Amino acid sequence: MVGSQVPTFSLEPKYRESDGTDAVALAADYGRLADPWQARILECWLGRNARGKWAANECGLVVPRQNGKTTLFWMRSLYGAAVLGEKILHTAHQVKTAKEAFDDLCEYFENSNGLFPELHEMVAYVRSTNGQEEIKLNNGGRVKFVARSRSSARGFTADVLFLDEAQELTDEQLEALQPTLSAAPTANSQIIMSGTPPGPGAPGEVFRRWRDNARAKKGSLAWHEWGVSEVGDITDVSRWYATNPALKQRISLEAVQSESQSLAPDGFARERLGYWCDSYAANRVLERSEWERCKTAGPPAAGRVAYGVKFSPDGLSVSLAVALRPESGKVHVELIAHRQGSGSYRWLLQWLFSRWGGASAIVIDGLSRAPDLAERLRAEGVPNRVIWLPRARDIITSSTMMLQAIRERRVTHFDQPALNDSAINACKRSIGTGGGWGWGSGANSDSTPIEACTLAYWAVMTAKRNPKRKLRVG
Repeated sequence: MVGSQVPTFSLEPKYRESDGTDAVALAADYGRLADPWQARILECWLGRNARGKWAANECGLVVPRQNGKTTLFWMRSLYGAAVLGEKILHTAHQVKTAKEAFDDLCEYFENSNGLFPELHEMVAYVRSTNGQEEIKLNNGGRVKFVARSRSSARGFTADVLFLDEAQELTDEQLEALQPTLSAAPTANSQIIMSGTPPGPGAPGEVFRRWRDNARAKKGSLAWHEWGVSEVGDITDVSRWYATNPALKQRISLEAVQSESQSLAPDGFARERLGYWCDSYAANRVLERSEWERCKTAGPPAAGRVAYGVKFSPDGLSVSLAVALRPESGKVHVELIAHRQGSGSYRWLLQWLFSRWGGASAIVIDGLSRAPDLAERLRAEGVPNRVIWLPRARDIITSSTMMLQAIRERRVTHFDQPALNDSAINACKRSIGTGGGWGWGSGANSDSTPIEACTLAYWAVMTAKRNPKRKLRVG
């Protein structure tokens, strides 16, 4: 008896053909034999649609530790770089994790033991500088290994982005990393995210959102997960086998037995059984009653105006909001537009350009699209002093200001379903290491509407520019 080779939950987009068999065969040539579950996942990840592109542009893997996900990354990297000539960026939360992945792959290309001369001949150079590890091949393929930070991927263009230890991934980091794929040399990009269920203290917001999207079958997403739905009986050996495909192969039964006796039940369930606890309720920012108390049907007629624009980390969702600050009384916030999809946002450019003259500020956030929109507004003649691109500390400040204003009923809003859902379901997402936070998407919700309102509120409360005329909100 060995661990289950079939995930407890999977989502696999349809594909016409796959390079998976070739990738498995290549790995076997170098002594890495794929388990059945690993072969299945590679078949899915490397599946191509009728246009020859990856059927799954986003891939997620959740499997308990020591089961072999690192070997999957190795197989995908070897095939991608050596055969397809892809440029691959491998990121991890910790420096040591990225370094271990580099050492594992580098061993085959540096070929100090002379076993793989054909791989050694492909090498253009190997960079082993700590924090800048990289393997460059003569065919154009390249694999770079970095620990994640806000600036670690600057200047790098990739076809494939690996996000290891995804339970620690933050929206801020994803916003910095995802643009590396915007000009993928092969015009066939892919993100692969892997990890374990987030534990106490782990951000987890991005990983949770992807999992929610998989459960809702949104987008061209592939997802494979081994896990249980409740803590349950942690001594039930059948549950160990169901959630650990490498049990009795790379993982010994005795080791799991020891873990079950030494770890707390919820910790064992999370780390060894792949249990996702529902932390949304505990991490939610607002109570429904707090938000509903601020509802109004009669906002102020005039005052100073600021606009907020928030793009989601992947650039597929954008919200536009306005804040109106009268000479006295409560500030009013309103969602003007909330759109989803990767289409053109020329409408947004035109809308803002036609109204900038009456605005105290236009705040634009979201690294995937914000810099481009700001530059296009400047090109149209909008002064730089009107366009704000907030920094992390500004997001922290604005979020705290908005929360206090809601709780003290110093702000009003219309009864707008998209904004209501965004505000009521929003969770705190960690920013930095000092306890700072911003609004984050909750279960099956989009935080961009409340974030756009927050940016507009912050700007209208702090901007010095006053256009000195009455303005219409919409």
